Amino acid sequence: MRRKSLLRCSAFVVLAGSLASCTRGAVQTGTLRDEVIGTWAYVSVDIVRPDGTRQAMYGTNPQGIAVFDESGHYILMTSRGDIPKFASDNRMEGTAEENKAVVQGMIAHFGTYTVNRLDNTITFHVIASSYPNWNGVQQKRPFTVDAEQLKWATPASSGGTAEVILRRLK
Repeated sequence: MRRKSLLRCSAFVVLAGSLASCTRGAVQTGTLRDEVIGTWAYVSVDIVRPDGTRQAMYGTNPQGIAVFDESGHYILMTSRGDIPKFASDNRMEGTAEENKAVVQGMIAHFGTYTVNRLDNTITFHVIASSYPNWNGVQQKRPFTVDAEQLKWATPASSGGTAEVILRRLK
């Protein structure tokens, strides 16, 4: 009788350990993506050059928001905080200089996203962007996330890497 109890107990311990292991794996799979879900505000977007020097890509006070929802959709909008207003009250009548300031001073895109916990990457599946060359492309970015900060790196067309830092909005 004691032997049967020990065997049952041992079997239970093995089964419980297996379930706990499976549960831990399942939680880890969802946890990283769950940590990304939410609304984030831009803190900085800096070009980091190979020599370590930095340049603020959208000025020292970038404006913008990134939203990641539970169904896998996202939208990002980033802007300089100091883009000058147009002289005209009609946005369709901007001068060449005004239009250039807008194009160079902001970026927006939306689509779906996936998170890979094995290599800590987020992939943006861009549906449409204010920079049309990104329409329909996938952009894979290494990233880190915690309760308060989301950070990823993007290869910069101007050389170096764009380091994006966002803070969670509550």
